[in-house]
Amino acid sequence: MNGKGVEIVLFFENISMALSSLKANKMRALLTMLGIIIGITAVIAIMTVGNSLESTITSSMQSMGASDITVYLKYKSQEVETGASGMTYESVSKDRGLLESDLISEEMIQGFKEEYKDSIVGITLSESTGRGKVSIGKNYANVMVTGVNSDYFLSTDIKILSGRTLSETDYLNGRNVALVTDKLVNNLFGGDVKAAVGREIEVKDDMGYSRYTIAGVYEHQENPMMVTTSSEKDMETYFYVPLKAVQNRVHSSGGYTSISIITKPNIDTNQMILDAKNYFNAYYRNNNYFDVGAFSMASMISAMSTMMDTVTLAIGVIAGISLLVGGVGVMNIMLVSITERTREIGTRKALGAPNSSIRLQFIMESMVICLIGGLIGVALGVALGIFASNLLGYPAEPTIFSIVLSLGFSMTIGVFFGYYPANKAAKLDPIEALRYE
Repeated sequence: MNGKGVEIVLFFENISMALSSLKANKMRALLTMLGIIIGITAVIAIMTVGNSLESTITSSMQSMGASDITVYLKYKSQEVETGASGMTYESVSKDRGLLESDLISEEMIQGFKEEYKDSIVGITLSESTGRGKVSIGKNYANVMVTGVNSDYFLSTDIKILSGRTLSETDYLNGRNVALVTDKLVNNLFGGDVKAAVGREIEVKDDMGYSRYTIAGVYEHQENPMMVTTSSEKDMETYFYVPLKAVQNRVHSSGGYTSISIITKPNIDTNQMILDAKNYFNAYYRNNNYFDVGAFSMASMISAMSTMMDTVTLAIGVIAGISLLVGGVGVMNIMLVSITERTREIGTRKALGAPNSSIRLQFIMESMVICLIGGLIGVALGVALGIFASNLLGYPAEPTIFSIVLSLGFSMTIGVFFGYYPANKAAKLDPIEALRYE
């Protein structure tokens, strides 16, 4: 048998000896593994829940239009003298309120559409009259009355269950028609979506009373990013009406504090943000109080992902400290094991076993302890992570990375904390070891 074959045989012999040693002291081995098991369980469970939460929020934000760009009014910043330290910036006084002339106008929006028609799909506009309530007898439904333009549903995915969506004629004439959810229909009409279409209902909101005809019913979709403690009966849903209908009620001239740009696929979002800021700020060059800012959902997703990764990693590292505690426990039990097996070590050395063989034997035993503990920890961590994710209402997503990382770290601990006891065993004097009682 060549040298490589001998090494393989010795490798498996060491594993067999390690397993035999663990079987001989089952309870002690289990208690030794406990720190490793708890540490890996905590790390994997935390990373599973963190990844599940991040994935759910990211998916939800993407469904809201990851490439959409929001342009919004903000107070200008101005240079302020700070003496020897030079110049700094702070927002101008907010004592002056927002005037109609400060708003983003229809003229600006149409000009932007024309200039960037090859890069954008549309621009969504909305305005709300606030929270409201629809009542029929003792039955009621809470709503958020929201006026929208014809581009609004290009980025908002809704499924019509009955009736129709809002038409161009509705938008142009500002008709008092509405798109309502199946939740509202359940509360007011016993869930009959077909019977609800064409019914006239009265809404009381922050602007008073108004009457609308139901044009269509759409399917309500839960937003994972929003946690509500309301019962289904008291749930607040969006009540969509033509934007002009809301503007007629609030006597608005058509100015906006924010708009949302829907970009075409494969458009450089960062460049479009810069273009939008430059375009609209040209109109605010002479405005001493306001200018515009812009951001995309994609940039928010990136920032959120970075933050979530950092938080998950930080908590995982804290949980991982228990792995170091488990490593100290492994070192301690290995030192005890060497003391108990001093005569055995002396016998092996007397028969010609080299120091490297003795050292490898005990390092392998330490690694086996950590590997078995790690595998148990992985199983418990994945199970606990899945349970916690489901309990919070998120789909569980254990990652291969966290499992491999935890097992790798566990094996590293086995080598690191097992080396000192193994080296101590290898350096024992065979004569003194044979005399040991």
